[in-house]
Amino acid sequence: MSIAALTLIAKPGCHLCDAAREVITAVVAELDGESSAPSITVEELSILDDEALLERYSEEIPVLLLNGAVHNIWRIDPARLRAALLEA
Repeated sequence: MSIAALTLIAKPGCHLCDAAREVITAVVAELDGESSAPSITVEELSILDDEALLERYSEEIPVLLLNGAVHNIWRIDPARLRAALLEA
């Protein structure tokens, strides 16, 4: 079974970040137990806690990384995320 690591880079009080979190949670829950789905880990980082993240992503949050590579910025498309996870 493969592993897919999702990292949401966000900040408190960001409505787009809240929406992204909801999409990620829903897609991961939908794929849970599906035989073709990878094992999925989800981590959230705040740009307020990391100067390098703040400098790099301050104008792009939320940013979703899939296995360390940028998957999406600003809005997370659930169908695109689901497809990417199934391919991971």
